[in-house]
This record gives sequence, C-alpha cells and structure tokens, in this order.
Amino acid sequence: MGFTTIVIALFIYIIWDVNYFIRCVFTLGFAQFFQRKRKISEMTSIYGLCTTQDVDIFIRHMNNARYVRELDFARFHYYGLTGIYSEIKSMGGGAVQGASSVRYRRTIPIFNFYKITTELIWWDEKAIYLQQKFITFDGFVRAIAMSKQNITKVNVMDLMKKFEGGQKRPEQPEELRMWLEALEVASKKLRKDD
Repeated sequence: MGFTTIVIALFIYIIWDVNYFIRCVFTLGFAQFFQRKRKISEMTSIYGLCTTQDVDIFIRHMNNARYVRELDFARFHYYGLTGIYSEIKSMGGGAVQGASSVRYRRTIPIFNFYKITTELIWWDEKAIYLQQKFITFDGFVRAIAMSKQNITKVNVMDLMKKFEGGQKRPEQPEELRMWLEALEVASKKLRKDD
C-alpha cells in the first residue's frame, strides 16, 4: 500500500464516521443472517459494552451523546428483524426521526455491558412510536427513551395492517400521550415565531 493510499484512507476515516457505517452493516447483517425474525409487537434486544470511545471527559461513564447513537443501532436492528423498514421501502416511503426524549436514570460505567430493548408502543397515521431501554446486567434500567419515527409517503395505518398484530392498535400509553401534547405545544410556539 503506497503512502498516497494511506493518506487517502486516513482522510476518509477522519471526515467520515467509518466506525458508524461498519457497525450499521454488522448490526443489520447479524440480524438478517443469525437471528429469527420478530413480529412488530415483539421486543428486540441488542447488547453493548461501554468502551473508551463511549465515555465522557472524566473517563468514568457513558457520554450522553453515545446513548442516542446506540439507540440508532437498536432501532435499525428492530427494523431489520421485523421487516418493517423493508415494507416501508417497498411502498415507496422512508423513515426519519421526528422527535426523541431520553431520561437518564443512572450512568453506565466504563467497561460495563448493557442491553437495549426496543418495543413498538403505538402508531398513528404518520408515525410509529418506539420505547427503548438501556438495561445493565443487574437488571436496572439506566435510561429510557421514546422516539417518534415519521414515516414518509406511506399511511402508517395501512402499513401496519400488513403485519401480524398490526390490525389493532394498542392503547396509547399515558406518558406517550403527555409527551405528544408537549411536542404540540412546542410546535405551536414555533409556528407563531415563524
């Protein structure tokens, strides 16, 4: 390998988050080839380890930004195992993060293993709502997140009918209802400002 090739590879590694893309491929590939498919109503789990790349400036526990990044991988994993993203794409749509809220309860110390569970908790015409939890092996929920996944160019009610368990929407959880109300209040304020 020549010097120029090394410099180009190093430049690409610096300006693109290569590890992120490698992890995406690994996460989706593992789900595709080594795990059983899941119903949309089933919870999925992936596992992680808080390493030196995940910690805050004090090198003691996971940085808040890393939680959000790990939630991405867990969401991709859920999409892959349930087939929901493939169905969205086949219908000409896409998915984009519309909102998220993370409640940090207790830190995840460096070199500690954890799992992230992902569960579909509700949907409406335009979005699906996921609840995700970071759980360490002592069983403690270290952080809990809710996310609104906007589904573009697809009516979510029609989408969900294609999946077993998607014909009847679950009851909307109270905390989700209140969170959506808070999002609407914030949106109204922004619309007034615009």
